[in-house]
Amino acid sequence: MFKLTPLRRSVLISLYGSVALAALAPTAYAQATSAPQAQSGDVVPTVSIVGSRRVATTSATETAVPVDFIPMTKLAEQGGQFDLAQTLTYISPSFNSTRQTGADGADLVDSAALRGLGSDQTLVLMNGKRRHSTSLVNIFGARNRGNTGTDMNAIPLLAVKNIQVLRDGAAAQYGSDAIAGVINVELKKSLGCETVLGYGQYSKGDGENLLASGYCGVPVAGGVVGITAEYLDRDRSNRADPGSLRTIGDSKVENQTVYLNGEIPAGPGKVYFTAGLQKRDASSAAFGRGPDQIPTRNAQAMYPNGFAPYIDAIIDDQYGTIGYRTNLGDWTADLSQTYGYNKMHYTIRNTLNASIANADLLAGGRGVSKSEFDAGGFSAEQMTTNVDVARFYPGIMNGLNLAFGAEYRTENYEIFAGEAGSYIDADGPGFGGDPGSQGFPGFRPADVTDRDRHSVAAYVDVETDVTDRLKVLSAVRYEKFSDFGSSVTGKLAAAYKIADGVLLRGSASTGFRAPSLQQAYFSSTFTEFVNGRPIDSVFAPNGGAVANAIGIPKLKEEESTSFTLGATWAPTQSTSVTADLYRIAIDDRIVFSGRFDADNFAPIVPLLNTLGVGAAQFFVNSIDTKTQGLDLTVAHRAAVGPGKLNTFLAMNISKTEVTAVHAPAVFTGFEDVLLSERERLFIEQGGPRRKATLAFEYLLGKVGTEFKIIHFGSQTLGTWSGSESVPNQHYKPKTSADLSLTYNFSEKTKLTVGGANIFNVKPTVQDENETDNGFKYESVQFGLNGASYFARLWHKF
Repeated sequence: MFKLTPLRRSVLISLYGSVALAALAPTAYAQATSAPQAQSGDVVPTVSIVGSRRVATTSATETAVPVDFIPMTKLAEQGGQFDLAQTLTYISPSFNSTRQTGADGADLVDSAALRGLGSDQTLVLMNGKRRHSTSLVNIFGARNRGNTGTDMNAIPLLAVKNIQVLRDGAAAQYGSDAIAGVINVELKKSLGCETVLGYGQYSKGDGENLLASGYCGVPVAGGVVGITAEYLDRDRSNRADPGSLRTIGDSKVENQTVYLNGEIPAGPGKVYFTAGLQKRDASSAAFGRGPDQIPTRNAQAMYPNGFAPYIDAIIDDQYGTIGYRTNLGDWTADLSQTYGYNKMHYTIRNTLNASIANADLLAGGRGVSKSEFDAGGFSAEQMTTNVDVARFYPGIMNGLNLAFGAEYRTENYEIFAGEAGSYIDADGPGFGGDPGSQGFPGFRPADVTDRDRHSVAAYVDVETDVTDRLKVLSAVRYEKFSDFGSSVTGKLAAAYKIADGVLLRGSASTGFRAPSLQQAYFSSTFTEFVNGRPIDSVFAPNGGAVANAIGIPKLKEEESTSFTLGATWAPTQSTSVTADLYRIAIDDRIVFSGRFDADNFAPIVPLLNTLGVGAAQFFVNSIDTKTQGLDLTVAHRAAVGPGKLNTFLAMNISKTEVTAVHAPAVFTGFEDVLLSERERLFIEQGGPRRKATLAFEYLLGKVGTEFKIIHFGSQTLGTWSGSESVPNQHYKPKTSADLSLTYNFSEKTKLTVGGANIFNVKPTVQDENETDNGFKYESVQFGLNGASYFARLWHKF
């Protein structure tokens, strides 16, 4: 079997117990933990690694597929980022999450993705169990346009023991969504108590962050229960020009989070459980309405100098797992039930319904409406039942692990309407007042939906040590959904140790992603005025009256084929190198279409008119894409002078291309409307095509310093107008730098101070009339806020 020697394990724990490399632990060292340094006689413990169901001792150094193992202890104690998504952005080059501004609900939930693919093409697990997605579909101006995803910021940093990032297709092992890879969040359940207090702000003096977090693990009935409570208050930042009606920057967020994680012996096995609740009170800013926009978007009596609406949302996120794990002879068995729920409820304030104000004026009133409206919202719920069984056979070749199991999952998606004032046209056609709450019109009764589906799955997973040098992993999975049908996926991977410290590995797999209920049934109707004439535009749900009448086919699964080829090299006990090439081809990828109306598709007009609609957009399986790239990590530890220097380099180079556009028959010849260049660039360059982190940490006595350089490659985005005469937005490569200093008062108390983006680097300036957010640059690469500073105090009781 592949194993780490006790000596090597000792070196690795010493190495990755340090700040820089614990924060940036590469694929190579799954054994590194925050435990005390191992002694030479220690027994190598069993390590559970995402991507392998093996129950025997193993290490991520020698897995057949690339796995980043990221200990989170140091990051929670000393990191400069206060939420999980931003923390991972500056650790893992293949992970990308950029805070949006001017993108409605997408400003309130940071979407995240691997390897330049969509946020819904990465599966997120918590303690090995599937975590639910958000109820939000990114629509307006968002980089992950048309995608749902998992809200990483619903998980408090201090609750997390480690993050495992499987950079390989894994649908055959874990099911739908695992096209780009899998992120497994492992929570703490250790004894002891600790607290973290943090403060940060941007160099402009705004965007204050206040963090208060506490964890306590207590013994209960022979087991351990860990409780984490976190309060995070992030204030608004604003980079708009002085005197502007706009607010451009971070949204305002207040998170109140509680998590419980533990296990307790029961009979021959253990009961384990996780429960998490978060309430998020969030607010983003919409485009301003000028004083001259009367009566279409403003009312003189209410906002004589113009106004900027605020899109507020209460986000309720719930997660829970309960399970029982035991041995049945030589077999291990695991039965679990997992629940996930996410709800977003919108309130639009500092706004008005211009049609109500105009109707009031025409009736002889002052010309006013309410300034705050309940705009409705949506929710998503998921219930997953799993049965997993495994056994290790030491006598078959050099060891064989057999695992199989089944899963049953139910899902629900709801849209609920806002109050009437958030969407009605009170002054009627031809009177000029735009209907609905300005900034975000409410959901109408016609948009209300309540949809369910279920799925069943079964898998077999075999991992074999053919010899002491060759490991082979194979998996096959069958999954059937009630709304679109079944899928069979498979995976074959192998690792071969060609010499001590040198391992070759590769994999080939097929995968799939089921269309989310959010994509299938999202519906929104709003009224626009074209040449003084009101036109209802709809985001038409799949299978609805508009989509069916036009001939939009029923959504089906995306299908993928993935290949990886890589190597790991450990020339010394203090040096590690990993490199992995990958290729991911996705067929029938689901995209959000362009806007079909009389201006670009005249044949549709008579049909839309009979439905009372003037323009429509749809979700449709319409493109094929190809993603190719390279992941590289290099880590080194050395004694320099009286201290220790830890150095780490991680890099991702990735390129996504749309290789084909498949228009439904009714849109043949109008592929450029179905997928415009602007939409294509969202898919191909939603994240930078190159990203690298170079970190140096020097430890000397009670003092630790870290200097980190983060390089972001170029990005090219489309223009708002879509005019061929206007050049696309090209963002040049940029390099940011972080610096921090930690002083250890004792083993139980430490203070960290530092700065992020200390040289105040900004994205390339663009034409503000052509950006999605109406500002001189988008929220690309590392965002638009500039330098920030922080202090963090950690204490263990």
